[in-house]
Amino acid sequence: MILLVTCPQGREGDAILELEWALEKVKVHGTDWRGVLLAETPLSKEEALQRLKGFETQAVQRVVPLDVIVRASFDEIANAVLELAEKIKGSFAVRAKVRGNKKLSQRELEVKLGSLIVERYNLPVNLSDPDYTVVVEVLGKKAGVGVLRRGEILKFEVKD
Repeated sequence: MILLVTCPQGREGDAILELEWALEKVKVHGTDWRGVLLAETPLSKEEALQRLKGFETQAVQRVVPLDVIVRASFDEIANAVLELAEKIKGSFAVRAKVRGNKKLSQRELEVKLGSLIVERYNLPVNLSDPDYTVVVEVLGKKAGVGVLRRGEILKFEVKD
């Protein structure tokens, strides 16, 4: 399981320690973006999220589980999204975040990928309260893709 984790800039070290305490078995890598970490754990998505939900954090802001990491090209992202979208039972929305890649546009990814899913699986789109969120996190030349149920993106209040 791969988790994209954000924290306040300059607090990456604290966030890494917290992830290690909460998940125990985890490898955390920094990225080229301050405040953005990638954590790999052998735990299941459910177990990792359960442990993090019950953990009191000082540095972790958001945790986004990812199913796969692919090259950041529209075709590779689209293939991954269509493969993962098979799991969706209900309404969905596509949410993209693009960092360090001029070729991909956040809005375009959301609209085009959403259209592809509707075309292939005929699923309803719900932008305000979807049953599933298809996340695309672009980090330069790589992109993480995940299909998440409601409540699987964790957000924490970080106190200074």
